Amino acid sequence: MGEIRLMKGNEVLGEAAIRCGCDGYFGYPITPQSEVMETLMQRAPWNETGMVVLQAESEVASINMVYGAAGTGKKAMTSSSSPGISLMAEGISYIAGAELPCLIINVQRGGPGLGTIQPSQADYFQAVKGGGHGDYKLIVLAPASVQEMNDFVDLAFNLAFKYRNPAMILTDGALGQMMEKVELADQKPRWTDEEIKKISGDWATTGKPTSRKKNVITSLEMDSNVMEAKNRRFQEKYKLIEKQETRYELIQCDDAEYILVAFGTSARVCQKSVEIARAKGLKVGLLRPITLFPFPNAVIKELAHKAKGFLSVEMSAGQMIEDIKLAVYEAGSNARVNYFGRMGGIIPTPGEVVDALENKFYGS
Repeated sequence: MGEIRLMKGNEVLGEAAIRCGCDGYFGYPITPQSEVMETLMQRAPWNETGMVVLQAESEVASINMVYGAAGTGKKAMTSSSSPGISLMAEGISYIAGAELPCLIINVQRGGPGLGTIQPSQADYFQAVKGGGHGDYKLIVLAPASVQEMNDFVDLAFNLAFKYRNPAMILTDGALGQMMEKVELADQKPRWTDEEIKKISGDWATTGKPTSRKKNVITSLEMDSNVMEAKNRRFQEKYKLIEKQETRYELIQCDDAEYILVAFGTSARVCQKSVEIARAKGLKVGLLRPITLFPFPNAVIKELAHKAKGFLSVEMSAGQMIEDIKLAVYEAGSNARVNYFGRMGGIIPTPGEVVDALENKFYGS
């Protein structure tokens, strides 16, 4: 068993980065995620592992520092909150276009605009539909506990390098500020160039070439035919990620007539909602997507042939519901799909979710 601590979600993100052998963090403070960088600065990992920790002059600068560090084959990461991620969008698209692995953490806050510092899930579209310009995808992990925030840092880096694709941990201000017991992993050594080469190929700019052609990392291609071929290859990679990396959790769905679909903080709320509904004699289950891309389309299609309906529970105006509807449609099912959510930084209560379930399905 690893070391047990009581930690904030944001704090554990920083600690997990050190322990998984991250080479460099480049960020800029913004509530409610500033403790990520504060933890790293306090821990001073440059004395322990050689990890670089730098506060850039802006979010734009920080994502481009990640771009440069990722190009050398190093484990590079950044973290921010909703408006800051928007500022990073161009750089994230460049990184995806250059096929570089990195980790981006978004501790969401309410919007649009500056909005509020309270938790939200309204960046779902931005995270899973690309977020910046061009046809690209991020690998998106959605933790629902401080323990998962710890575990997903290492997992995100492994997936990013496996597929040479940026990965995102999409969490929110509630989980970022929440304190829970967490089991920390033992310290891992930073990857060597040879280990990186073994994992994802001989692509990194590791110095003057001797036994290979020089590596040029760019997202620019002036030949449209070559660019189209590159885009087609990207789409095949995303299909492979969908096939191999979809993750989810099912709770009491075996006999469920109606299924709540929720991720992150909303999923924690819905676990209690399922208990309340079951106590009232309602056959209700919960599907928790752990990967938002790839989204668990296949399991929704399967459940759509057994369940009467799905309720998408979100801390947004309703974004994930579109992916649920698409999966149900593709399944050829008549299952109903409805939405319930709160906005502006308000977390729904378990009772509100049950009331919405009854009103939308049982009361009609």
